[in-house]
Amino acid sequence: MKDWTVAAALNNARWCDAVCRAHGHAGRLLPHMWVNAAVVPRFYPNAVTLAVGDTAIEEQLTTVEILQKSNLPGRWSVKDSFSTLDLSRRGFELLFEAQWIRGGMPAAGPETDIVWQREEKGGEGLPFDDPGFAMFKGWRGFKVVAGFMLYRAEEVVGVSNVVAEAADAPAVWRSLTLLAAQTFPRLPLVGYESGRELEAAVKSGFEAGDRLRVWVTARD
Repeated sequence: MKDWTVAAALNNARWCDAVCRAHGHAGRLLPHMWVNAAVVPRFYPNAVTLAVGDTAIEEQLTTVEILQKSNLPGRWSVKDSFSTLDLSRRGFELLFEAQWIRGGMPAAGPETDIVWQREEKGGEGLPFDDPGFAMFKGWRGFKVVAGFMLYRAEEVVGVSNVVAEAADAPAVWRSLTLLAAQTFPRLPLVGYESGRELEAAVKSGFEAGDRLRVWVTARD
């Protein structure tokens, strides 16, 4: 396991908690897992694993069972940060797999005409009052064509919600690396991606690391 994977997972759990807190339902950070027994915003998990090892896995499985007994409405998910849980026999199905990523020096590439602006406020549901949060939108003329969010916690900066057209993606990833360094200096940049987004991140200078999985409760 990469030496930075645990920090990336913990940063992601802090980010999930910040978003849930902005919606009025903060979760609970346990040594082995972040957990939230309330209804969370769409696309966010109710649990994120934070530790590896046999003891941690047993505690995580017990926590998942407790969540199942809480009768959460609808489908809900567990982010298996280290791909160590098998929830297929516990009423879950695999939603997707991804890889943790860590930023480095941006790779050289063509110039882009996208102009970036940090959003100082926005709609409800995002932690704009949190000094560790930053949201950027990329403009081409009068049209928003790209965006991403940053969250500083656990001595790293997590990047998420990266939006870009395929042709712009490598340039967007290079730009966000530079903007993250300006916004939160001297801190590593981490996140996770899959598919074309992962390819774009690696092409722009990111390192692909350990795998993670997201499990979702199976359909009835």
